[in-house]
Amino acid sequence: MEREVLIVGAGPAGIATAACLNLHSIPNVVLEKEDCLGSLWKKKSYDCLNLHLGREFCQLPHLPFPKHAPNFISKTEFIRYLDEYAEKFKVILKYQTCVKSASYDKNSMTWQVIACNTLTNKNEKYSSRFLVVATGENSEGYIPQIPGLHKFKGKTIHSMSYKSGTKYKEKSVLVVGSGNSGMEIAYDLAKHGANASIVIRNKLHIMTREQMFLGMKLAQYLPLKLVDRLIVMLAKLTFGDLSKYGILRPRDGPLKLKAETGRSSVIDVYRAISSIQESKVLFINGMSESFDAIIFATGYRSTANQWLKDGKESLNEEGFPKKGFPNQWKGSNGLYFAGFARKGLAGISMDAVKIANDIKKAY
Repeated sequence: MEREVLIVGAGPAGIATAACLNLHSIPNVVLEKEDCLGSLWKKKSYDCLNLHLGREFCQLPHLPFPKHAPNFISKTEFIRYLDEYAEKFKVILKYQTCVKSASYDKNSMTWQVIACNTLTNKNEKYSSRFLVVATGENSEGYIPQIPGLHKFKGKTIHSMSYKSGTKYKEKSVLVVGSGNSGMEIAYDLAKHGANASIVIRNKLHIMTREQMFLGMKLAQYLPLKLVDRLIVMLAKLTFGDLSKYGILRPRDGPLKLKAETGRSSVIDVYRAISSIQESKVLFINGMSESFDAIIFATGYRSTANQWLKDGKESLNEEGFPKKGFPNQWKGSNGLYFAGFARKGLAGISMDAVKIANDIKKAY
C-alpha cells in the first residue's frame, strides 16, 4: 500500500495528526496493532480514571469539548470524544497491523514499512514519503527489576491491568509508584476496603486538580516561578505538613518540574524497595511488611527503538527524540514524532498541528 503519510499508532497523537493532515487533503493511513483506537484508554486504564487537567488543556486540534462538559473529563467521556473525533475528521485506520520495521530507502526517498497483519499472521508492505511515529510515551508498561520479585507468592500486576479495587477488599496491597496513577489507585483500593500502602522514592508535590488547573491558567499570564509559589502555598494550606508521613516537596515548583522533566504532581507511605522475599517486601530503611498483592504504577516505555531501523540517530536509549521541546517533533528524511513532548494532550495537539503544517509545505 502506498500513502503520502504513514502514521504508526492510533492513540490521541496518531488520530490528531491524521485529522490535521486530512484538513490539508494529504492522503494518510494510521496503522494500529490493537483492534481499536485509543487502546490505552479503552483497554489498559482503571475504571475511576479522570483526566487530571482541565478540559481546555486536553482537547485535540479543531474540536473543543462542549461548553456543558465537566471541567475534568472522565475516562468514559474521553473515549467517546476520541471516537467522535476520528469519525468527524474521517481518519483512515488499519487495525491489527503491528509494525515490525521501518527503514528509509535513499534511492526512492521513501519509507519502507513491514507490518504483520495479526488476523492472517502475514507480513504486509507499506511505502510512504513521510513517516509519523505516534506510538508515544506510553507504549509498553514498565516494571522495574527488583531482587526476589519472581519469588513473590502474591499477585503482581502493572497498573495497565488494574481496573478497580473490588477484588482487593480486606487484602494488603502495595502500590509502587507515586504519580497520578499510583495515587489514584491507592485511593481506589482504600475506598474498596483494601489495606493500601504506597512506595514513594523521591520528593514530590501533592496538589488538587483545581490547584493545577489554576496554575496552568495563571502561567499563561504570569512568570512560572511566581505561579509555582502561589499554588504550592495553596497546597500547604490544603494538606498541611506532609513530612510527618514521609512526603517531602521538591525545591522546584510543580509547573517547572512538569515543563523540564515531564513528571506530574500528584495510605501509608514506604521508602524505596530493596528486595522481596516471598510474601514479604523489604524497604531500604530496614522496614519490612507482608502483602497479598503488588501493583506497579511505574510508568511506561517507548517502543519506537524496537522497530525504527533508520532514524535511530534521532532517538535516545529510552526511545525518545534526542531533541528537546519544542523541536522534538521533527526528524530527518520525512520522519516525525507525535506525542513525545512529555506535555500530555496539550503537547500532542501542538505536535499534530506542526507536523501537518510542515508536511503541507513539502507536499
